[in-house]
Amino acid sequence: MHFAVAGNIGAGKTTLTKLLAKHFHWEPQLEDVVDNPYLDDFYNQMERWSFNLQVYFLNSRFRQVLQIRQSGKDIIQDRTIYEDAHIFAPNLHAMGLMTNRDYENYRSLFDLMESLVQGPDLLIYLRSSIPNLVSQIHNRGRDYESSISIDYLSRLNERYEAWIHGYDKGNLLIIDVDQLDFVSKPEDLGEVINRIDAQINGLF
Repeated sequence: MHFAVAGNIGAGKTTLTKLLAKHFHWEPQLEDVVDNPYLDDFYNQMERWSFNLQVYFLNSRFRQVLQIRQSGKDIIQDRTIYEDAHIFAPNLHAMGLMTNRDYENYRSLFDLMESLVQGPDLLIYLRSSIPNLVSQIHNRGRDYESSISIDYLSRLNERYEAWIHGYDKGNLLIIDVDQLDFVSKPEDLGEVINRIDAQINGLF
């Protein structure tokens, strides 16, 4: 089965993906952040590198989804191909950081890829407030994230909520993460696991 964790920058996707993979004995598919050759350049000069970055992510996640379906394994994916196309790319376009020509090219690529893949069997959406996201981003201290503005995070959050409201690719579980601490509080992780168990049992 294919599980996926979605949410804004700093919502705790990677942390939860690893914890759930360990608990359920799923194979984790993590976001390619360390090896991404465009991230530093993008955060320093968004307008110049936005298209390159988004195509890199699109290519990476399309390959992931194909591998997940072909593997026959139970896999949990950190972020989905839909978030790039419904949140990050249109946000860059709306902010004037991606040209009309590049955005149309990007959308055409995504539409083709989407026609060839299925959505995850269960999407876990981590809903977070902006103060919580800012705190999490600050705590993990990634250099390239230090310039992310509250306005940028707010725009992304609005798009996430709009996307989730109309999500129709499969089963959806929404988790409010503001008051949860998966790492330090086993009971918080247990609560999430119980909710996922209930969803999985409903899939069979």
